[in-house]
Amino acid sequence: MDEREAALRQAHGHAVRWLASLSDRPVPARATVDEIVRALGAELPDAPSTPADVVDLMATACEPGLTAFPSGRFYGFVVGGTEPAALAADWLVSAWDQNCVMRAVTPAYTAAEEIAGAWLIDLLGLPPDSAVGFTTGATMANFTCLAAGRDTVLRRAGWSVAHDGLAGGPPVRVITGQDRHMAIDLALRYLGLGRPELVEADAQGRMDPEALRRTLAAPGPVRGAVPVPVPVPTIVVLQAGDIHSGAFDPFPETIRAAREAGAWVHVDGAFGLWAAVSPTHAHLTAGCAQADSWATDAHKTLNVPYDCGLALVRDAAALRSAMGLQGDYLIQHEHGDPIDKVPELSRRGRAFTVWAALRSLGRQGVADLVDRLCRHARAFATGIEAIDGATVLNDVVFTQVCAEFGDDERTDRVLARLLDEGASWISGSTWHGRRVMRISVSNWSTTDGDVSHTLDAIRRASSGPIRS
Repeated sequence: MDEREAALRQAHGHAVRWLASLSDRPVPARATVDEIVRALGAELPDAPSTPADVVDLMATACEPGLTAFPSGRFYGFVVGGTEPAALAADWLVSAWDQNCVMRAVTPAYTAAEEIAGAWLIDLLGLPPDSAVGFTTGATMANFTCLAAGRDTVLRRAGWSVAHDGLAGGPPVRVITGQDRHMAIDLALRYLGLGRPELVEADAQGRMDPEALRRTLAAPGPVRGAVPVPVPVPTIVVLQAGDIHSGAFDPFPETIRAAREAGAWVHVDGAFGLWAAVSPTHAHLTAGCAQADSWATDAHKTLNVPYDCGLALVRDAAALRSAMGLQGDYLIQHEHGDPIDKVPELSRRGRAFTVWAALRSLGRQGVADLVDRLCRHARAFATGIEAIDGATVLNDVVFTQVCAEFGDDERTDRVLARLLDEGASWISGSTWHGRRVMRISVSNWSTTDGDVSHTLDAIRRASSGPIRS
């Protein structure tokens, strides 16, 4: 215990110093991979080292190579920081070291998962009997939901994936918008469903309902020689929060069209599904609860530690059928187990951190968090619009802002100068064929001062000579 306690004390000290540095440290990493390798030591030692010394070496060597993702001035990707109660809970999760898969073995975790799941369903306004699985992130949450959808639409067509696999079975049509996130394509590839059919979207990335109706009415692509049943097994994937514009698909119209075609409807709401929690922004998700499944990431808008995706499925039996497994040595419970709802057999207690964040924030606190992130995004848009030569390209309805600075070359130079200065981290992207500055406001700790500080940096980066 002495060695373990010494190592934990060392880790605690380094963690506290790291968190204290976030308010004024440069956001980009200051060291290269090669420099960190040399500092850590590439050769495996012959002799043991004390745990505390190992922790000290790792923290000291790696600190210059850390990006300040938890900083209130990181806007490069849609990733949040870590809310204080969730961070502390995550330390306990590691110390408790529970493999959180079976009710009989880990009753504490199962209780936390059931409570957190019920709170999430209530907050997001989803059907009360929905099942909630805690995955590694939004990609696996989408995978999990789409697996339940795939198996269900094939079962309706008389085919069992669990018994017969995919080979020789009816093809499955998957239809989604042109501006879907790449994680959807990845999940479909994992599931053996191939590339989706794309539906036209408007300038903000919102799916066109009439274009969806036309696509559903047309025959899908012919894949193989298997007879296609009628209706064709179909999944429609919608989006709550476009990665560039933050826009939401028109759920009432698109879900109605999908339902008329007998399709399973899935919503990728990695960060945007949380709009439902805020009375001010809930209109963005109106009608979304009529879908069959929803995926989101608690690390994004809710700000719990990595890794914590959420797969929510209206038909709990469909999720268990797709994800559940049995083993002679497993102690399975008649009321079901956490293992029934996610792909991983070994996994950490993700629901503990979600429970802690929700219990700490409360219903009003979660709504306030969402509203605050959106307010900061609007402040960014207003500030950028006032800069000569800058144009905000999207309707800022949620937490995303996309801007350009005259032309692609100048936009990239502004981005490079921002990263050189290091006061904040904002990444570039390509949207509608144009290079853009993409700001994602996702961190609970971002303040009005952080926004003002970053806008000052953008003004400096966009004025005067910008080096090539």
